[in-house]
Amino acid sequence: MADAGDDVGQLSPSQQEALQQYIQVTDQELHEAVRLLQRSQWNVQIAIAKFFDGEGPDPMVEAMAVQDVPRATARHETLHESLFAPESFAPRTNRRSRTDPAPRVVPPVSVTHQSPWLIGLLLAPFSYGWRAASGVLRTFWYILSFLPASVRPRAVTSRMSSGFRDTTGRRMLMPRDTAARFKREFDEEYGTNDLPFHEGGMAQAHDLAKKELKFLLVVLLSPEHDDTSSFVRDTLLSQDVVDYIKNPSNNIVLWGGNVLDSEAYQVAAEYTCTKFPFSALICLTPKEGSTRMGIVKRLVGPMPAMTYLSELQNAIEKYGSDLDGVRADRTAQEVARSLRNEQDSAYERSLAIDRERARQRKEAAAAAEAAESLARQRAGEAEMLAKQRQQWRAWRATQITREPPPNDKNVVRVALKLPNEFAGAGRVIRRFPQDASLEELYAFVDCHDKLQELEDAGDAKQPTPVEAPKNYEHKYQFQIASTLPRVVYEPSTTTTMGQSIGKSGNLIVEQLIPDSDGEDDESSQE
Repeated sequence: MADAGDDVGQLSPSQQEALQQYIQVTDQELHEAVRLLQRSQWNVQIAIAKFFDGEGPDPMVEAMAVQDVPRATARHETLHESLFAPESFAPRTNRRSRTDPAPRVVPPVSVTHQSPWLIGLLLAPFSYGWRAASGVLRTFWYILSFLPASVRPRAVTSRMSSGFRDTTGRRMLMPRDTAARFKREFDEEYGTNDLPFHEGGMAQAHDLAKKELKFLLVVLLSPEHDDTSSFVRDTLLSQDVVDYIKNPSNNIVLWGGNVLDSEAYQVAAEYTCTKFPFSALICLTPKEGSTRMGIVKRLVGPMPAMTYLSELQNAIEKYGSDLDGVRADRTAQEVARSLRNEQDSAYERSLAIDRERARQRKEAAAAAEAAESLARQRAGEAEMLAKQRQQWRAWRATQITREPPPNDKNVVRVALKLPNEFAGAGRVIRRFPQDASLEELYAFVDCHDKLQELEDAGDAKQPTPVEAPKNYEHKYQFQIASTLPRVVYEPSTTTTMGQSIGKSGNLIVEQLIPDSDGEDDESSQE
């Protein structure tokens, strides 16, 4: 036994784990188990099959065992050299063996269609017959399991070693409902506990651990195994184990399943579960693939709580540095992405400010150009209006009725006081025919300077005929009013001076201030 203990001490961790799994299934002697596993290239399934079925030559099995050997350890040597070479027992501490893949398990979606009652009635005998045959077959398999290994059929042995049971008769639910049922049954069986079981399916827990770079601890239980209750009470519900799993710094996502459920059964098949209770620690393995999830630790069968906890701690410490490196890379990428987004946002804001300034400058230039154009237009219009006004005054001065002679009695004698803005300001006395309109009086005041020029020229120089400006409506910029009583006389062409003023009158001329501000405001609003 001392030699066997020395051989076990020289085995690598993966070989020791394979040896432990093999002994738990076969209960074989230690030194014999080591030799059989060496002959099976440390493949547990092949060794179990050889133990129960015999070691007859099987080329296909040997070829499968050779294919399972990692390429880094494959060498050209004989079977005898590989078994008894000293380096085969040396611990491999300088490198890490490749982990088994942990596929994403998605349970099948069951779609049930209710058949017509007539078809159900016709198929009822076959259904009852199938149930009866299934019951007899299960009883037959159970009886055969008690036979010795030498005479026991191989199919029965494989079924016993795998530990899988029939899951028929248990209602299939959605993954979230299945997880809730497992948690409820677990609490009912073992009491209220603090284990943070994931409340979703295996696929959701797998995605969560992969996305957040956490460890996924999968616990598969079989109620039909005798070791399940002791494992849960003494190991899984141990306070040290519960505290370690609950600790957020350990980054553990716990998912549990009952192999009687289809999802947990499928997980057990995908992860090559050989014995219950079964635990597997899964995490991202960046050194074996950037998106590859691998099984970094298998914990099979019952074991003390301290051993269970020690195995978990060692595996998490072993692969935690790899996940820390990936977290650091993701953090650096997030920081770089955030910085790039901030730079892009700052550039967009600066570009928007520049665009707004350019728009304001453009609008200001357009407004200045419009104001300048409007000012030129108004200046042109004012100049044209002044020319038309001068032309009208020159023309209207020639149209004013001459002053009646002094001996004419049917006249209106008017004394006008002209303001300083008018040429020849002062007091002016003039006689007008009584039938002359008030507009004639206004025209006389407006054209007073022109009339003086015509009188100064006399008959020596004939005035140049002037035409009235076209499309021009003359507006007087003054008004004529009497003092006492004050009466304003409008420039009417229908009211005569005799009717409104009488024989004579003392009148004053008042200059009107044009409402230029109001006109400017109206034009600006337009």
